[in-house]
Amino acid sequence: MPQTNRRFLLSKRPVGAVRRDDFTYEQVPVTEPAEGQVLVKNLYLSLDPAMRGWMNEGKSYIAPVALGQVMRALGVGEVIASKHPDFKPGDHVNGPLGVQDYFVGEPQGLYKIDPRLAPLPRYLSALGMTGMTAYFALLDVGQPKAGETVVLSGAAGAVGSIAGQIAKLKGCRVIGIAGGQEKCQYLKDELGFDGVIDYKAEDVLAGLKRECPKGVDVYFDNVGGDILDAVLSRLNFKARVVICGAISQYNNKDAVKGPANYLSLLVNRARMEGFVVMDYAKEYGKAAQEIAGWLASGQVKSKEDVVEGLETFPEALLKLFSGENFGKLVLKV
Repeated sequence: MPQTNRRFLLSKRPVGAVRRDDFTYEQVPVTEPAEGQVLVKNLYLSLDPAMRGWMNEGKSYIAPVALGQVMRALGVGEVIASKHPDFKPGDHVNGPLGVQDYFVGEPQGLYKIDPRLAPLPRYLSALGMTGMTAYFALLDVGQPKAGETVVLSGAAGAVGSIAGQIAKLKGCRVIGIAGGQEKCQYLKDELGFDGVIDYKAEDVLAGLKRECPKGVDVYFDNVGGDILDAVLSRLNFKARVVICGAISQYNNKDAVKGPANYLSLLVNRARMEGFVVMDYAKEYGKAAQEIAGWLASGQVKSKEDVVEGLETFPEALLKLFSGENFGKLVLKV
């Protein structure tokens, strides 16, 4: 039996950007699983922009993390003790394991994965919630058709890069908005995007006019704010805007900045729809199979940015908001 469990508890509601002192870092003894429970050694944790929202009080699509509770995080790990009939030591699992070395409890939301089929971090990216988000948000809400122009913000990020590749598979013209020359180059050279806009180096509206001379049919939004406004001004008739995230707004100390150009939706009879991946839980299996096929054939590439050490959690999480991460941000416990 392992002795000590290091863990991060949420100790206060962050104001603006997350700080280390918003958490309590503690070491506690590891407990044995009770009847119906499992003990999982956490190997990798997923760092996601959504975590910032989970720290806020108030109504959302999921209950906020309670103060004094282990910070919520999805992860992959290995079962090392089990008193549950469906899990045995040696099984690898994916699910809400929390920011800690060990998870002990009922295996609610845990499902088995096969480490022989893919590297473990991939189960937190293309084969995990990231892939599910890209797949269902693009295909179900965005409904791209061959020949249409699809624009993605946060295009070099975990979700955007996969959604863009799926749009390419569906025969679309794909334009990515990303920050920095390296990320933009990657989208074009490695992932085969048709065009890129570097929001750090150029005016986004000018970039949209250049890359989308015939307008935008589907906009996959991960950032919100000014970039959303710029794309709204370029919508085509019956365009679809997928609101997947708004990372530019998550650390605001003031009110969230809403879209000023929303009348473009009226003029173009376009629609803007919010998306939460949990609504598709029953269909994850089907999507994972299709994505696994695309990965195996090389039609879709997945990039993971792995940071070492549980103790670095607060600082590692901040990389998401400065755009420092390149690919799906994963914390190796």
